[in-house]
Amino acid sequence: MDKKSVIGRAVAAALTMAGATAIWIPVSAAGGESATEGFSQNAPIGLTLEAGKETLTSALRVDLTRDFATLPLYRGTAQGQTVWYVITDVSDADIARELGLNHAPKLANAPHDCPACVQEVTTDRPILGRAPVRFQGAPDFSPTRTIVPGPEATPFPPQSFTVGAQGRANYSPYVRIGGSEVVYNAPIIATGDGPFDITTHTNTHDRTLGIDTNRMTTDHLFVRGFANGRPIFYLSFDSSDAFTATIERSTFVPGLIDLPFPNGGGHADSARASIFTFVNAKRGLENNPGPRGATDGPGRSQGLNHALSFDIATRDAAVANPAVLATLQRGADVSNIFDTFPTNILPRDRMEYSPAWDLQVGVYSDAAVAQGLNGLKTDANVVRLLAARGLVTAPGGLPLGSANVVINCPALAFPESPPLGPRIPAPEVQP
Repeated sequence: MDKKSVIGRAVAAALTMAGATAIWIPVSAAGGESATEGFSQNAPIGLTLEAGKETLTSALRVDLTRDFATLPLYRGTAQGQTVWYVITDVSDADIARELGLNHAPKLANAPHDCPACVQEVTTDRPILGRAPVRFQGAPDFSPTRTIVPGPEATPFPPQSFTVGAQGRANYSPYVRIGGSEVVYNAPIIATGDGPFDITTHTNTHDRTLGIDTNRMTTDHLFVRGFANGRPIFYLSFDSSDAFTATIERSTFVPGLIDLPFPNGGGHADSARASIFTFVNAKRGLENNPGPRGATDGPGRSQGLNHALSFDIATRDAAVANPAVLATLQRGADVSNIFDTFPTNILPRDRMEYSPAWDLQVGVYSDAAVAQGLNGLKTDANVVRLLAARGLVTAPGGLPLGSANVVINCPALAFPESPPLGPRIPAPEVQP
């Protein structure tokens, strides 16, 4: 869908014109129920990304000042508890166009006999979000996220960490309506009836900057990453790995590891696509990025040592902590590289997109570091070529390949020109 829905345009206009004071209730986003007296806890409005640059066209606006997307919010229940969720991707192309979601055909490869991969939900309508939804499980947001980086020279691996949210039994962000083959990406971002803790996140996702159960919207902190040599924005919700969930400020959902299959990038029968990060890339924030925030300018870097080298890694992401958001806006996140993007020209590359990313952890060789080759990378094709030359390996010197970590990171938008591809495999490189 190239244009926002009528509802999307109406809400975006209301948010832009009225700031945090207007009340507008999209009944469809409320799951068919009119909203009762609720809570309006919205992130402040800053500079807005231009229209037409979202791949997730249901997003009501993308804020470049505090790095969040305002998304439609949906209400459901899990084991008798009220839960609040968003919808970002779907395996069916027609539903993707209708709802303004990313089309992710590889999600259809998630097996029916893996309840840890995809939870079956019940609802009275054939399309998710059109009626109240009953989930089998939900996250527990109450644990406190902590992380203690390693020594200054090598902050990764950390000395210690604890995840800030964890999926309870039967929870997966990927869902099927009973009797349907369609798979949605519908992560739960808050639990309970409010008020909502958007500072220390005891009942909200660690990237939730705002939640409004009157307007039925949520403000979700995005990540500045890369695809096909271009800067992109993506959302981060869940990971199968505890440390990855902690550094990404996402929910630990260990059962996602059962999604098929490791090194599934480039394979049409896999639910996963390839995403890349680095251990020992250079560190640094973009120099003077301007009000729109970091892209791929001078000084910018990425990776695990990079992200752990800033003290904000240990602090909560919240509007109440403006230094955290300002540093992230300059590029302090891990800033992964997507292999493909929904805007790719070739149909085969668009069909490769999946929010269920198969993490490839790269380590630059001593020779690569000595040659200064461990700077910012923005294209998975370049990473594969470096791996083919032996300049990038997996940890321990093994060939670059899947770390068997799945992270749920839907595409959101692009700040400049769209990533076009193509995806180019390299000889004897797996991902």
